[in-house]
Amino acid sequence: MPIRLVDDPQVPQDNTGSAAFIRTIGNPFRFRLYLLAKIPSAFFSGLRIAQIDENRCTVTIPFKWFTKNPFRSTYFACLSMAGEMSTGALGMAQVYKRQPPISMLVVSMEANYFKKATGLTRFQCADGQLVRATIEQAIATGEGQTLRMHSIGVNSAAEPIAEFFITWSFKVRKSVVHSS
Repeated sequence: MPIRLVDDPQVPQDNTGSAAFIRTIGNPFRFRLYLLAKIPSAFFSGLRIAQIDENRCTVTIPFKWFTKNPFRSTYFACLSMAGEMSTGALGMAQVYKRQPPISMLVVSMEANYFKKATGLTRFQCADGQLVRATIEQAIATGEGQTLRMHSIGVNSAAEPIAEFFITWSFKVRKSVVHSS
């Protein structure tokens, strides 16, 4: 299934590189290469970005041999990976090629599980505007900022499977001056 890119006319366009990042990971081949090189467990698990724009990201994780647990459901770590990716992709879109450079790091994670995942699970995070505001605040203050992002996973019947609260830290990278 191809990734659906959404252009929201209500979102102001910016020069942070987010559109370029979204186009890059919107290419299924490039995204799979990225996963293989940087996050091989996500590659082999079948994690996919189903939809992304500056406001929201939807990530899918299948129920298959590589993702299942002994209880005939998707292993919680695979669900966590998809929940984290739905939040992290929004952050990565905002920090991609941004000047000044911004670092991002997961500082905490909370999860609630509601139902066994026995099929494709779709995780969606709609906190893109909060990410942008948090990064702008980090730039304005020069201090690191944290943002608690929410991702909800549902099955094909739109029943909640799990929810994740991923707290990200964003801060301006310090320039390192090398003397010769």
